[in-house]
Amino acid sequence: MILVTGATGHLGKATIDFLLQKGISPDNISALARSAEKATDLQTKGINVVIGNYDDYASLSAAFNGVDKLLFISSSDITKRLAQHENVVKAAKEAGVKHVVYTSFERKNETETSPLWGLAQAHLNTEKWLKESGLTHTILRNNLYMDFIPVFIGDKVIETGAIYLPASSGKVSTALRSEMAEAIANILAASGHENKIYKLTNTEAYTYSDVASYISEATGKEIQYISPSVEEYNQTLANAGVPTEYIGVFSGFATAQAQGDLETISSDLQNLIGRKPTSLKEFLKTVYSSNN
Repeated sequence: MILVTGATGHLGKATIDFLLQKGISPDNISALARSAEKATDLQTKGINVVIGNYDDYASLSAAFNGVDKLLFISSSDITKRLAQHENVVKAAKEAGVKHVVYTSFERKNETETSPLWGLAQAHLNTEKWLKESGLTHTILRNNLYMDFIPVFIGDKVIETGAIYLPASSGKVSTALRSEMAEAIANILAASGHENKIYKLTNTEAYTYSDVASYISEATGKEIQYISPSVEEYNQTLANAGVPTEYIGVFSGFATAQAQGDLETISSDLQNLIGRKPTSLKEFLKTVYSSNN
């Protein structure tokens, strides 16, 4: 039995779809969800939906009973993530889960000096707990989802002709979330991935100058990239009414990129899906040509 946590989110749903496409029977897939109402689409596919959440240890213990492979998708609640992840690892150990596949985060800087320490800290601890637990595990260090690039640059790029982010000339080896989901499904459906660490990145890294160039090519409108100071950027977003927590995320990722923290390039994703990952140029052409 494969149990997918975070099953109503984008990554979880996509992974389940790929498992089904690979011929895994719905009878062999379970999905952890906070409520049945949020998982009706999964139920219609024949997936067994189990109600539970990372805050409720008893619900995890019950859900993990009899599970062979557990896809442990990291919590989106940064403030509670440490305690929640500890619950998952302990419950998996107690239930005798045979193999845990965990979605971590790719990074170079693993110290408190990282602009993304608030995100990275829980991942570092969770990886440590998994290794110390004795559980068979696979750790997936996912780089930034390519799907987030249009969000980071905002919806006024074509209108203003500018991308405004404090990432300087830093690069990010961003990859599509759907291709990461495909890789995860391939890991869950086969053996040979036990106690391994994979870096799910693209095979090339990109700057925001590249992003500007690709959008210019896709739309026929010249887009320039402006890299302000972090202080200027934060103030500009605050003046525009962007919530503080979002400013922190956007600024943190841009600063980490400027410092080279997101530039890691690996062939792991390519090897796991059996082809070269979609390039950022291809992705942006699809997004902006259709919207132009």
